Amino acid sequence: MAWFILLIAGLFEVGWAIGLKYTEGFTRLWPTVWTVVSMIIGLWLLGIAMKSLPVGTAYAVWVGVGAVGTVILGIILFQEPTNAGRLVSVALIVSGIVGLKLST
Repeated sequence: MAWFILLIAGLFEVGWAIGLKYTEGFTRLWPTVWTVVSMIIGLWLLGIAMKSLPVGTAYAVWVGVGAVGTVILGIILFQEPTNAGRLVSVALIVSGIVGLKLST
């Protein structure tokens, strides 16, 4: 269950990272509200997952899920560049996440 909670926490991290773009420097009210709510929920869920997972593993997976999700959504939503270097880098992050899961 802790791994599932950690995955959801990572998705909320993606939400606040992408939300930051929509806040336009915290000048837009509703995107700012949703971004802050996503931050709070993501950190809260991370804390719950850390009750039973090692702190280093939980944090690394949380950041990894957030990074991968943010890169993917950046490509989809904001037409950020897609090239071999970026895709290989994302694959390495995913392999690190899988490795941490398998070794914990």
